[in-house]
Amino acid sequence: MVILGTIIVSALVIMTAIAPWIAPHDPAKTRVGPIREPPSPQFPMGTTHLGQDMLSRILYGGSIMLQVSALSVLVCFLIGVPLGLFSSYVGGVFDRACSLVIDAVYAFPGLVIAIAISAMLGRGVVNMALSIAVVYIPSYFRVVRSQVLSIKELTYVEAARGIGAKWYTILFRYVFPNVIPSIVVVTTINFADAVLTAAGLTFIGLGVEIHIPDWGRDLTSGWAYLSSGAWWIITFPGVMIILLALGFTLIGEGLSELLNPKLQR
Repeated sequence: MVILGTIIVSALVIMTAIAPWIAPHDPAKTRVGPIREPPSPQFPMGTTHLGQDMLSRILYGGSIMLQVSALSVLVCFLIGVPLGLFSSYVGGVFDRACSLVIDAVYAFPGLVIAIAISAMLGRGVVNMALSIAVVYIPSYFRVVRSQVLSIKELTYVEAARGIGAKWYTILFRYVFPNVIPSIVVVTTINFADAVLTAAGLTFIGLGVEIHIPDWGRDLTSGWAYLSSGAWWIITFPGVMIILLALGFTLIGEGLSELLNPKLQR
């Protein structure tokens, strides 16, 4: 699963990276061909309702998804992991307060929170990433906290305390390395969730500007013209979103089995 997922994600990343050199047309340019033309030798993926080349938009459209996903995962990691480490290790009132706030955020539907925050912040890659990060920070916090609560009671951690090791030495030398496998799995699966959430935000008009090629934006356009028989406008962007999310999911599930001896057995 890890190999297959890596191949899928790598292929899509490379495709997006070399899009400026292999795209046959400007993805934002209108009237490069007939309006809503089905796939043909000249336009292998057809054209949009504005006469834009669908193939060019597919090649360029993954850039927004990858940027938003990577930035949101980075924010989740930088906030959720340290917060989970310190909260569970310190314990007491600080841990209860953090857990209460995180559980309150976790109780709401993720997409609803992302929509509300994105609507307040406005369009843009950074704003989308921040709104998605708020949704998935609790996942990092809960995973790290549960791991640390069990690890800090183990014998070797007690021995480190007994020989007078500082709290930060215990936390980052003896506890954190044992949490890394769980964080890796959560991060890869979080990429898939971020891709789907970003597609949902752009689908309802809370993503990037209209002139920027984006798979989620093309889903919106394709849905509007699906009833008229223009199936290609929604099909190809949808397939790309599914493939990207599937690739990250396969990596996460595969790593979960590789890093967990119980699942290996």
